Amino acid sequence: MKVVILCGGKGTRLREETEFKPKPMVTVGGLPLLWHIMKIYAHYGHKDFILCLGYKGEMIKEWFLKYEELMHDFTLSRRDGARRIEHHEPNRLEDWSITFADTGATTNTGGRVAKIRKYLGKDEDFFLTYGDGVADIDINKTYAAHKEKGKAVTVTAIHLPFNYGVMDVADGHARTFDEKPVVYGRINGGFFVCNQKIFSYLSPDDSCVLEHRLKDLARDAQLAAYEHDGFWYAVNTHKEWEEINRMVEIGKTPWRVWER
Repeated sequence: MKVVILCGGKGTRLREETEFKPKPMVTVGGLPLLWHIMKIYAHYGHKDFILCLGYKGEMIKEWFLKYEELMHDFTLSRRDGARRIEHHEPNRLEDWSITFADTGATTNTGGRVAKIRKYLGKDEDFFLTYGDGVADIDINKTYAAHKEKGKAVTVTAIHLPFNYGVMDVADGHARTFDEKPVVYGRINGGFFVCNQKIFSYLSPDDSCVLEHRLKDLARDAQLAAYEHDGFWYAVNTHKEWEEINRMVEIGKTPWRVWER
């Protein structure tokens, strides 16, 4: 199955990092966030990727074109007017197939997905996720849940921790105080599994928003949910970027399922 990753947004809330690079290329532990997401899928055997490029998409292309040199030592020789590169430890390279699809600088999420339909071929189902979130999610379990429900789309539903302390106040007294509680209910955590039936809800127009179409899918009883209670983290702000890099520094990296 192919893995479609939305890589075209500007990441305006992460401007300190995204002013000069696309959001999926912000570094986590010295490597792009996008690389971490792809490693999660590859760990479960899904190595055929379609990247929906937009804002500064050329930087994503350039990084992967130089991937071999970036990932390990090499020797560059220019003797006799010829340029030769000898790569060391080539076994460290990933056996991935990556399609780089320019889906427009200002296209919304639904339009980006619609524009890559031609690259899916005859595959009945495909994975879809954002380029800014990681999790210790079992990708193959999401697919099994998708097949069991038989809907057009399955979305991963996660609990969102609240960033502030919450009080129960009555008559001027704080009866309880809960530091950073988990909000009741669940939110969209990305990590979708989609059937090609989704394309009857999408259009390649720049204005088509995937999240709006999810409402239509839910209305038509075509949206299933896979409940994930493990680790999940999205990098949307500079503070969140600093926090996930602190996790790497102290060795708290539950999303790195490939290291288990």
